Amino acid sequence: MNDRRRKPEPVSGSRPTAARPLVPDPRAPIPTAVVKTQGAFPLIYRKRVADVVGKAQPGDWVLVQTEEGRVLGYGLWNPRSEVAVRLLKHGDELPDESFVDARLDRAVSLRRDVLQLDAVTDAYRVVHAESDGFSGLVVDRLGDVLSAECFSLGWFQRAPALLDRLAARLGTKYTLVRASPQFLSQEGYEPAPIPSEGLPAQVTIEEHGVRFRVRFEGSHKTGFFCDQRDNRLQIARWCAGKSVLDLCCYTGGFAVSAKKLGKAAEVTAVDLDEDPLSIAKDNANLNQVRIGCVQADAFTYMRDRILHGVRYDVVVLDPPKLIRSRLEIEEGTRKHFDLNRLAMRLVKPGGLLLSCSCAGLLPEAEFMKLLLSAARQAGPERAPDAEGRVLHDARRMQILARTGAAADHPVASDFPESEYLKAVFMRLE
Repeated sequence: MNDRRRKPEPVSGSRPTAARPLVPDPRAPIPTAVVKTQGAFPLIYRKRVADVVGKAQPGDWVLVQTEEGRVLGYGLWNPRSEVAVRLLKHGDELPDESFVDARLDRAVSLRRDVLQLDAVTDAYRVVHAESDGFSGLVVDRLGDVLSAECFSLGWFQRAPALLDRLAARLGTKYTLVRASPQFLSQEGYEPAPIPSEGLPAQVTIEEHGVRFRVRFEGSHKTGFFCDQRDNRLQIARWCAGKSVLDLCCYTGGFAVSAKKLGKAAEVTAVDLDEDPLSIAKDNANLNQVRIGCVQADAFTYMRDRILHGVRYDVVVLDPPKLIRSRLEIEEGTRKHFDLNRLAMRLVKPGGLLLSCSCAGLLPEAEFMKLLLSAARQAGPERAPDAEGRVLHDARRMQILARTGAAADHPVASDFPESEYLKAVFMRLE
């Protein structure tokens, strides 16, 4: 087991995010959540809960059964969340440590035995929420650190204990547990991160021979976007001798890979935030390559480049999540359209564009429709129409590949929403 464990905090009503036992005590009574309808979906929304029998505290394990008395399984309870129960185990047998260990063994085996990721990287997703049977929890291995992001109060309470068991399997030294950015609005609490003793401020990881710094303070998600690993490798294969623009570059994953692996002639990395951009510069230096880093809003930068007639052989557009709730679908879709229309205008004839979206609420079919519409308005300007609107000719797209997240982010058959990342490689004539 990891010898740098945190001291468990006592559970109390005033500390709802304090540490909890990983599995239920078989000697203690367990509350029951009675649901109106049965389903295979691992998320049980509050409106589906008809009643709760017993005293259930936020984060408790609960038995889930139908109004007719049929047992569905066991899950983690939070009445303050729209997702009142995250169903983790089917059947009437109480979850125990062997159940958790079996899930962890299966998750680790996929990454190490099946995908053999240790041969190409020391940064990969080890637990992918519903897809690995841990609804509400993701864990990335980043060198010697296991970095967890919790979307569930129940998992925030238990993640340190789970990471200790996971560290014993992977041989890692440190752990970090953080709540998702929407934890307060979705779960009703705002807990501070839980670092293990001695957690370094940053680590250096390697992916396909490219090295990256990961700084934990202020970083997004778990600290590094492992899901784009295969897409970074693919675009690098097409960059030899080319000019490359990496928009919304974050810490320069695509930019540095294009220069180091792809031998691009010149690379420009653009991001609005100063801190990740400074890491992008550091990553370039770490790999002994030179990239241009520009702190700017992507919209403003693209319009300026278009105005000055600048074009690129390869453009990567990987914006942050633009649709976080159903209320943002219309606005986020419009932003995706505008970003892609401008990005397409920056691609040289015969050049390549990789366009991505990590918005799970934007279906792939809608994303493709959006890209096709953007291409119809991405060509050279035409004379204004009768109402004075500036029009553009269309650009013909050749779609080379449609991919998603790397295989360490599998999609669960009972939770298709786990397929969130869309990446489209295209050639523009």
